[in-house]
Amino acid sequence: MSAPGVHAGFQLLGSTRRLLHKLDKCAVFRNYTGSSALNQNAAPALPAGSSEEIVLPRKKKWDKIAVLQALASTVNRDPTAAHYMFQDDPYLFPKTSAEFKLYSLSQESGRNTAKYIINTYPKYFQKDYAEPHIPCLMPEAFEPQINDISEDALNERIQLRQVKAAVDIFDQLIQGGTTVSLETTNKLLDLLCFYGDRDPVRDDQPEHKEADEVEAVQEDFQKRQKGRLRKASDLIGVVWRENNNAERIFNLMPEKNEHSFCSLIRGMVKYGAYTKAFSMYADLLNNRMTADVHTFNALLAAAPNTREKYNEKWELIVETLNQMSEQKVQPNLLTFNAVLKSLRKCGSLARTQSLQTLNEMKALGIEPSLATFDHLLGIFYKAASSVRGPTDMIFEVLDEIEGKSFVARDPDDVYFFSNAMRVCLDLKDVELAYRLHQLLGEGENWKLLGDAFQQSVF
Repeated sequence: MSAPGVHAGFQLLGSTRRLLHKLDKCAVFRNYTGSSALNQNAAPALPAGSSEEIVLPRKKKWDKIAVLQALASTVNRDPTAAHYMFQDDPYLFPKTSAEFKLYSLSQESGRNTAKYIINTYPKYFQKDYAEPHIPCLMPEAFEPQINDISEDALNERIQLRQVKAAVDIFDQLIQGGTTVSLETTNKLLDLLCFYGDRDPVRDDQPEHKEADEVEAVQEDFQKRQKGRLRKASDLIGVVWRENNNAERIFNLMPEKNEHSFCSLIRGMVKYGAYTKAFSMYADLLNNRMTADVHTFNALLAAAPNTREKYNEKWELIVETLNQMSEQKVQPNLLTFNAVLKSLRKCGSLARTQSLQTLNEMKALGIEPSLATFDHLLGIFYKAASSVRGPTDMIFEVLDEIEGKSFVARDPDDVYFFSNAMRVCLDLKDVELAYRLHQLLGEGENWKLLGDAFQQSVF
């Protein structure tokens, strides 16, 4: 009795499956033929032998972190929570600025120790467990693979940011009679001007100053700081040494283009050789070349350091801007920020000229950044400006930017919140401080609060 029942059950199951399959086919056919939209948009029949042109739609390119940004937008940031760098434990949350500095430096010290061990003994860390591959977690390649004296070896040293090794190979190529291409020489010049003619300091190693560098810093400090109080912070840094490798290689170049001049000018400005930068700019003009906008921005920032009187400083700034207009170089945000930053050193002229600069900036349709407003506050609120009478500039600034979210567009953007809060402290205005703190919570403005020191000041 059981066998016929089982057989009948299998037959019933098979019949049910076939019936469901036929019903699915009918439903698909009915949906297709009954859709008026499909019938109206149906393409007409093509004659035999004709070919239809197929147009593929454009591919949508998503950002690598678009999904993460979409997920992050669904969760609001908790302003009362500790920084993400700390452990998620109330006992380990810093409660004072001293603890914040101690905990963050301890974590950074441990990270640098791990980097030092990985980069010193890379052969023990070759196994890659990450999927997909994460290059920043692997040991960094500091050893060059090309050992012969050639232009490829020079390019490899430049790529590895080995300044002294790149200069040695360049000198050997020149001594051997090999001509180095203009592109490679400009890359070497960029490397020298960016790092101040010395090897960059790795994150996992302490910085060591050579004796000649310390002496050069002290000599330059004595030349530029006559009659002023000495501070320990003034002796920290790298200065542009006389007849360094950048100048020597620039003079050895058989042909020079605008890139060569602009790189040298920006390097001189970066490391304090302001007068030589303007002299090099004059050589660029004598060779009937045009500077780019980044070079003009550097010259505008260096202009106040080459003159003594306030009116002479402003005249040099205006002259540089006129030359920029004559050469048809379009200014950008950093151009106007450099002008405002230089105006902070122009004394009584600064207030009037800063407002004119801001109006010119708006006329060109350039949106100000937080650094723009920070320079305005630095011009209108100075330590010794109490005798000039009150000003409402900070109220106008907050009215302008209240409710807006900013992104980093200038390296000086991170100084706005700490300097503005210092102004609120000087004015002893608690409501104004609360308005500024509310602005910090708008969008992602909290990312522009700066480093640990700026956060402690705020």
